[in-house]
Amino acid sequence: MPKITVFDLDGKQHILLGNSGDALMEPLRDEGLVEATCGGAASCGTCHIYLGADWLEKCGERTEDEGYMLEGLEEHVEVKSVSRLACQITITDDMDGMTMDIAPQI
Repeated sequence: MPKITVFDLDGKQHILLGNSGDALMEPLRDEGLVEATCGGAASCGTCHIYLGADWLEKCGERTEDEGYMLEGLEEHVEVKSVSRLACQITITDDMDGMTMDIAPQI
């Protein structure tokens, strides 16, 4: 069970445990850190996070739908090179120690 460090919008640190094979969105949603309104379809942007730069490669490339959703968010919130939608990242054992910040929501 990978341990994931998350900083919320107030800078408060949360340590979460994720199940390999689950979407990263799930433990974030269960902890109340993201809304995940669309349930993982990459169509709402409410699970927008900023990954620690060292973790980008382990999380894989953005999907096409994810890229489009992030482009749409740019009008409302800052989208960075480390921006991802947590619903599009599958937790693996290699993600133990991963860090991220919750991005501002629209």
